[in-house]
Amino acid sequence: MHSSPFTAICPALAEARTAGLYPHPHPHPHPHPHPNPPSAASRTPHQQLPQPYLRSKGRSVRGLTLSFTLPGDVRSAFIGRTAIAAALEVHGLAPYVWPATHAAAELIAVTARMSPGKELYVSLRHRDDALRLLVWDQHPHHPEPDMAMLCETRRRRALWLLAAVVDDWGGEWGTCEAGPPQRGTKSWVLLPR
Repeated sequence: MHSSPFTAICPALAEARTAGLYPHPHPHPHPHPHPNPPSAASRTPHQQLPQPYLRSKGRSVRGLTLSFTLPGDVRSAFIGRTAIAAALEVHGLAPYVWPATHAAAELIAVTARMSPGKELYVSLRHRDDALRLLVWDQHPHHPEPDMAMLCETRRRRALWLLAAVVDDWGGEWGTCEAGPPQRGTKSWVLLPR
């Protein structure tokens, strides 16, 4: 059975209506563009397109350090992938671009579907000849064991491409519950040189 790319992965969220979470990407819902479109500053909040909050610490003696926050929207995968590719190239880590951008796009797209409408935190670090990618989402832990197991199984199945890319590169990946005071799930990837 084919499912919509906007369908929530979590079984608890699957029945929730997601139509309101994904506004029409054009600032005007009309099929014909307005002759004088409103400026970005005059748009209402629901008309704003997803934008990242990029905070790069640039080059350092310790290596690449990049972290940013993205909206919980599947379109954010492209933004994350682009930012990570640019950071890797600027820091002379071009060999990592292919696996890291694929891993980031998969993690961001899946975590956005786990927590639609909630911000995602992305962190990229290069230390000791290894690249570390972390994506934290705000999907809550399910108190019922059966629901928690089903949710985790669906998350892992949705990340099959990530698993193939990381395995091909000789890396590791996993997920774990975020520790207090944070809530949600941390998904991580380790790519050695």
